Amino acid sequence: MASTEKDDIKAALSEKASTHSDLNEKADLVLADIAVLESDIQAVPDDILEAAEYARTMSHEEVEETIHQIVEEHGDDPNFPPAVIAAARRYIEDDQLKENPEQYRKLYEELKVEAAMIKINSAYAEVRAVVSNRDEDVPAGTFRAWLIGTIFVAAGGFINQFFSIRFPGIGVGSNVAQVLAFPAAKALEYLLPTTQYTTFGYKWSFNPGPFNPKEHMIITIMANAGFSTPYTNSIIWVQYLPLYFNQSWATGFGYQIMVALSTNYIGYGIAGLCRRFLVYPASAIWYTNLSIIALNRAFHTEKETVANGWRISRLRWFLYCFCAMFVYFWFPDYIFQALSYFNWITWIDPTNVKLAAVTGAVSGLGLNPIPTFDWNQLVYAVDPLIFPFYSTVNTFLGTLITLPIILAIWFSNTWFTGYLPINSNHVYDNTGELYTVSRAVGNNTLFDAALYDDYSPAYLAAGNILLYGVFFAVYTATLSHAFLFHRREIWHGLRSVFSRKKTSELHTDIHVRLMMKYKEVPEWQYFMILVAAIALGAAGVGVYPTETTPAVVLYGVFLAFIFVIPIGIILSITNVQVTLNVLAELFGGLWFPGNAVAMNYFKSYGYVTTAHTLTFSQDLKLAHYMHIPPVITFWAQNWATLVSTFVCTAILNFQMTQIQGVCTPHQIDHFSCPGINTFFTASVLWGTLGPKRMFGAGGIYNGLIYCFLIGAVLPIPFYFLRRRFRVFEYFHLPVLLTGGLIWAPGSMANMWPAVPVAYFFNVFIRKRYLAWWSKYNYITTTAFSAAIAISAIVIFFALEWPGVTIDWIGNNRPFEGCDNDGCPLFPIPDSGTFGPVAGQFH
Repeated sequence: MASTEKDDIKAALSEKASTHSDLNEKADLVLADIAVLESDIQAVPDDILEAAEYARTMSHEEVEETIHQIVEEHGDDPNFPPAVIAAARRYIEDDQLKENPEQYRKLYEELKVEAAMIKINSAYAEVRAVVSNRDEDVPAGTFRAWLIGTIFVAAGGFINQFFSIRFPGIGVGSNVAQVLAFPAAKALEYLLPTTQYTTFGYKWSFNPGPFNPKEHMIITIMANAGFSTPYTNSIIWVQYLPLYFNQSWATGFGYQIMVALSTNYIGYGIAGLCRRFLVYPASAIWYTNLSIIALNRAFHTEKETVANGWRISRLRWFLYCFCAMFVYFWFPDYIFQALSYFNWITWIDPTNVKLAAVTGAVSGLGLNPIPTFDWNQLVYAVDPLIFPFYSTVNTFLGTLITLPIILAIWFSNTWFTGYLPINSNHVYDNTGELYTVSRAVGNNTLFDAALYDDYSPAYLAAGNILLYGVFFAVYTATLSHAFLFHRREIWHGLRSVFSRKKTSELHTDIHVRLMMKYKEVPEWQYFMILVAAIALGAAGVGVYPTETTPAVVLYGVFLAFIFVIPIGIILSITNVQVTLNVLAELFGGLWFPGNAVAMNYFKSYGYVTTAHTLTFSQDLKLAHYMHIPPVITFWAQNWATLVSTFVCTAILNFQMTQIQGVCTPHQIDHFSCPGINTFFTASVLWGTLGPKRMFGAGGIYNGLIYCFLIGAVLPIPFYFLRRRFRVFEYFHLPVLLTGGLIWAPGSMANMWPAVPVAYFFNVFIRKRYLAWWSKYNYITTTAFSAAIAISAIVIFFALEWPGVTIDWIGNNRPFEGCDNDGCPLFPIPDSGTFGPVAGQFH
């Protein structure tokens, strides 16, 4: 710690000691070990001062209870300061320590400060950096918050839905709404009348005073809920389009809105029921929320602190970073794209197949020490400033370990991968061309065995094969890991469902206690939303001629219930999410063979329901951190979801009926629907052809099924090794496995650059300049993300939409040669096909 900071603490403690004489002895203890406290507890001086003062009010029994709580609740917590856990275990278990009164007392006093910190603040430095441990008594659900939120939700839903079928597409995120909400609200603060009204005994005003952080966060939460387009819109597209299933009845607005509302609200209902597991526990940090709160705090913090000599306000630092990235992003994104795909090694010999496959950043594996200068590429897999450092390293290790496996598969031509690009997410036929699904189905879009036998099986590239194997492994590993490492939290949550104790008695986190002043939304209301959404979906699927059983809704929800808590716990702790898309496609194809629409609906109610649940849970935690009344959050999410669903569905209907030539390859306004085409291909491969032909007995990729078993077993040795060797405390198997999910189309070029950046910010700066890190870390990455989003919108409408391009070597060189073309290792045999000959595909 710098001497000036230490002097500040001494002065502050002396001032407090002059008022509280009994604090003198404890102040001396804190001063004697201030550097140790700051390092071990990972707290800034202000937090240590506050905890030290509160510590003097704690009884010995309360301190002892908290020390035991540290070991019991945080013993396996990778985010909790390891020095504190070690000290607590030593205090409890080391009998020799008690024979040395001086050391015993010293350790007790240090732990007492940490115990006080847990009582009056968050136990985690990341949370303390941006989340206040006090609740401001300001209005949240104001007229201007609802007005701005509703307008932004409608506008964001319109943009995201309208341009979702265009190539190149465009979208806006909630960070754009968060930035634009501040000037909009300030304008209303100036324009709206301040007159107070009384309605049914409730006093309110169009303008209750200065725009405050809770109002700002309500707008952001509404944007989070409303900016995503309904997943069922993709199902409706492939049903309606003549070149796909040609079911013209799918233009019915009633059908569209029923299934859209159903998928959106099921996730919300489950999220409310999972609050005891994913929102209330202090260990459920939800790192992405911290960057959102940091930006919110930048707009609303009036009193600025000095952080390692830096006096720049959070808002000013945000503006500096925002403007710098807004200008810079024009270069890698538009002017000089070689900065984005800096595949300089392939420029030595662009036609060298092996060089491009190993080092290329476009279609290769990206083994390149300096692969990019584009922040947007760097955060493709992890945001190095938001993710815990151990999560970044685990993800990187997963990518690094699986890279040679892909090379081995490709160079050995296993599963005929040598005839295909090494790292593509496309599906190919036995001529090396993209798989034409229409050649394997009849006029009724159902599977035709004769046509299939005359055409080809479906083949995957080496990177894509590895991807599927890792997906299979990570699903079972997630369940095993959750049982081994988080069974206590899961059991605690289940037990609390039937407990008569108050939430504050079951969870001692300061933010839970602060939220107890507000009325909580009861579980039965969330359950009613869940039941109504299931009924709506079953009616939509059953009443209309989808050729799908309404039971598909229950099947999908059942899958979501199995995985949502384990996946949610891991996500809230590590910021890494395991998605259920592949598992839902696999099970959907097995349970509904030959029926692509049924498979799509199972995927929607299994995979998307889980994804929505986690998104809504994250927003509930965001409101929890901001101490927004739960009832207001409840209605804000419901209203935003309702508005967005109707807007997106109306735009979908307009696109289907009013845009000429929509989804054709040469549509005049570029509404060619590339994403819908990919969705249709997956629908036929998994639904019509079915996973049995790829992964079942006799299927070409049948061996990958063993990855389910491997994933289930792998967490067991890690569990025991972690208890014996300290280094394994930071190995997180599901997170490590997700590193293998980057491939096809991602590569090492999207993962490696994040590691040194993560070390610099979350290890070097955090350890040496904790105050700076606490004040500026999350603001920096939030400013970069917001600048990239808004810069991309400007570039799109100003230049890409009119068709303005810059044709020069800096934009062309990265996309020349084998890295761009995805050259295969071997040429197609003289027969014109590879693999089994026609009639022997089975």
